[in-house]
Amino acid sequence: MARRKVGNLMALAVLSVLVQRPMHPYEMASMLRARGKEADMGIKWGSLYTVVRNMEKHGLIEAVETVRQGARPERTIYRITDDGRAEMVDWVRELISVPERERTRFQAGLSVLAALAPDEVERLLRQRLALLEEETDDKRAAHERHSGEMPRLFLIENEYELALLDAELTWVRALLDELGAGTFAGIEVWRRFHETGELPAELAEMAERGSVKD
Repeated sequence: MARRKVGNLMALAVLSVLVQRPMHPYEMASMLRARGKEADMGIKWGSLYTVVRNMEKHGLIEAVETVRQGARPERTIYRITDDGRAEMVDWVRELISVPERERTRFQAGLSVLAALAPDEVERLLRQRLALLEEETDDKRAAHERHSGEMPRLFLIENEYELALLDAELTWVRALLDELGAGTFAGIEVWRRFHETGELPAELAEMAERGSVKD
């Protein structure tokens, strides 16, 4: 992947609004909030001014004027440069074309699932499932509402998020079915570990061998 002059995704978000017209950072933040970009990019608003300064330093944006309204502090208006446009296009191309594994907190928990007993895992997964179903229903309703007002092009990231949620729902339900039916491979060894407090030989041997991942 390319090494970005300003690698914070906030920079890409800023470029995406400045390509429309020059504006000052407060306007940038207002527009990005209105578009819900913090959900798409994990934006931390406190870093906006630092990112803007770094972008100006590297020639991705440039100040065009400073304005003052009444007693408000002066505000610097920025516009995107040719280098900034080229950076934005190249960055989007990379994000779309190059897969990057993004490990979730859920995956981290699954990697040490043996710390919990099967019955507790089943209970916690049912709790997760209920929250996922509620979140999915809310996001699908919002997406359907907005789809009647906005072009699909500006909602495509919502489609992707819904697809990920649907995939997780399907996987969690299937895992719950296995746990409930007792058909999860090795569940009796797993259960015995928590009943006796001693690591069964089968699991101990696996642990000694180390990682089985590529």
